[in-house]
Amino acid sequence: MRINSDRKVWIDLIYLDNAATTKPCTEAVDAAVEAMTVNFGNPSSLHRAGLNAQLAVDEARKLIADSIGADNSSVYFTSGATESNNLALRGASAAYGKKCRKIVISAVEHASIDETASDLEKKDFEVIRVSPRDDGRFYAADFVNACDENTCLISMMLVNNETGYILPVKEVFNAIKRRFPHIITHCDCVQAYMKVPVKANALGADLISLSGHKIHGIKGVGVLYIKKGIRVIPVVTGGKQEKGIRSGTESVPLICAMGAAVKKLAPTINERFKRVSELKACLLGRLADIDGIAVNSPDDGSPYVVNISVIGRRSEIMLHFLESKEIYVSSGSACSKGQQSGVLGQFGISGKRADSAVRISMTAETTEDEIDALANALREGIEKVRG
Repeated sequence: MRINSDRKVWIDLIYLDNAATTKPCTEAVDAAVEAMTVNFGNPSSLHRAGLNAQLAVDEARKLIADSIGADNSSVYFTSGATESNNLALRGASAAYGKKCRKIVISAVEHASIDETASDLEKKDFEVIRVSPRDDGRFYAADFVNACDENTCLISMMLVNNETGYILPVKEVFNAIKRRFPHIITHCDCVQAYMKVPVKANALGADLISLSGHKIHGIKGVGVLYIKKGIRVIPVVTGGKQEKGIRSGTESVPLICAMGAAVKKLAPTINERFKRVSELKACLLGRLADIDGIAVNSPDDGSPYVVNISVIGRRSEIMLHFLESKEIYVSSGSACSKGQQSGVLGQFGISGKRADSAVRISMTAETTEDEIDALANALREGIEKVRG
């Protein structure tokens, strides 16, 4: 890869960090450009330009709502999944936490959930973090046992962003609703959406967080699904946009881009899942031939995310070696800025093995040739890199 003088052209780039962000698809870019150049009005304005912008937002809202089997009125736009997660936890706890002061989350949540929960602890909420058992798996009974009549909210992700582990959300939420129907259920579906079917009713979720830039949309837009009848106290107040749930002028270009990405991807979820599963099998086959590599992701995890350890080689050093070969991966969640999040430790991966973790995340556009190039570079890196 090289960047030309005006920094516009990337050549021969092998991008395998799609869990951090995806390349916007052509349809998303075109939709954003149209919103910036044609439907550039403020959706809150009462004139035709405002109406056209509002209609574009409404179309995107419907596309996203349909994709999760929800009513249009249940979809609220935010600036991204971090804001959606904050709004879910802070808004629901504000609405239901006057009498019930306990929150239950999994111990492997994204920082936007875990740190928000920690902040709520300072406000006298009790937070229970449920860990995997010794076999590295979560069980519904452990979440149910962590809840009681004093619990107002449970939050757990569907697909872990560092390992690809698929959490038993449907089983957990259904069990909790049977025993404690008052508990609000929230699911962070960021790494699952448009990769596996995500349906609100099937999951038993009252609240769902989604992100635009993880599905070939553009950074800066997310969604919070709020089931009808569920109360969420706004975190951002002002002009009453999004029915007062999230004030602030809607970013029409980013919203339209997300809608366009959903329109493109929704019909091919199963087809793309099969393709990426084949790529994962190809990757694991190549890695099996290389001494010194351990696979940290479960066999039955999401094929889109594969976490490995290059034993004896620190993540940062290996990442920079791969970068020198124009291959881009990560050491974990991009939001952790390279710091260990502790998630791997929850799955029983610690010490030097955690220090050498590399996350490979693919899309259906990833090729076998790119997998081969990665495997060859890893083999070379093991020989050349020390420390």
